[in-house]
Amino acid sequence: MKRIGILTSGGDSPGMNAAIRAVVRCGIDAGLEVWGIERGYEGLLDGEIKRMDRSSVGDILHRGGTVLKTARSERFMEASWIDKGAQMLRTFEIEGLVVIGGDGSLKGGLELAKRGIKVMGLPGTIDNDLGYTDFTIGFDTAVTTVLDAVGKIRDTSSAHDRTTVIEVMGRHCGDIALFAAVAGGAECALVPEEPEDINKVCRKIIEGSNRGKLHSIVIKAEGTSTPSDKLTKIIEERTGKETKLVVLSYLQRGGSPTLNDRMLATLCGAKAVELLREESESKAIGTCSGQIVAYDLEEALKMPRRFDSNLYDLVDVLSK
Repeated sequence: MKRIGILTSGGDSPGMNAAIRAVVRCGIDAGLEVWGIERGYEGLLDGEIKRMDRSSVGDILHRGGTVLKTARSERFMEASWIDKGAQMLRTFEIEGLVVIGGDGSLKGGLELAKRGIKVMGLPGTIDNDLGYTDFTIGFDTAVTTVLDAVGKIRDTSSAHDRTTVIEVMGRHCGDIALFAAVAGGAECALVPEEPEDINKVCRKIIEGSNRGKLHSIVIKAEGTSTPSDKLTKIIEERTGKETKLVVLSYLQRGGSPTLNDRMLATLCGAKAVELLREESESKAIGTCSGQIVAYDLEEALKMPRRFDSNLYDLVDVLSK
């Protein structure tokens, strides 16, 4: 293998640039040409492909976002366009491709693998919703961002003796809400994986107030059943406490990646180059019990995600 490509696809996540940097510099060190594809699969279809060198990834390790830009491609969901994407890679004589993104991005990579391209998938998403890896690139930074916001919100909530519902991202995965609730000392975590009990939430808030607590924090994942604005009104009506809603939204995707995300991204990127240099079959690369692992790409995407119910129960214990 002489020439490899790299793209970032779907939602951006802190650490993507660290992964790009590792792939480019490790690839060049291994004697490979590395070509960057801008705007993900959309850019691939349009031929937005350029050769990268060491200087093209200078001063990006600490930056959020992605220097290759990203996009969601409706066209790439159709077989004929996937065929065109594979042909575009062959036109540029790119034999291996590193895809950094979430579930949808890696599934797109799998389709290219079925068309003869060796693909290495890196888990670039803040949602932490890929079953084959303990953590995804960007998750740690996103939770750290939430915790920073929780601390600031707690200050003003205490000053006004109010309850605050904080909505966090994660799509259908509640890990951001769960980890932020444990580390941020929230009264409750509302997640898609567990039944929603609004009466229990209200009881916790009232019991806390009766103990003299000056504030209550409820962290809610965006994928839960009750809309956040409706939940806020219900809590205020049932508890008699002023209740505000804070939606953190895209704040969670930005910012300088944490140590954990920089290390995970860098090690996964280095592993991707190693496997491509060996002309390995297509793999999904991630982490398990602190070690970098690589699984067959198709099998990895079938692995179910495990929700930590013990950690969920701990939120209730710690907030009493």
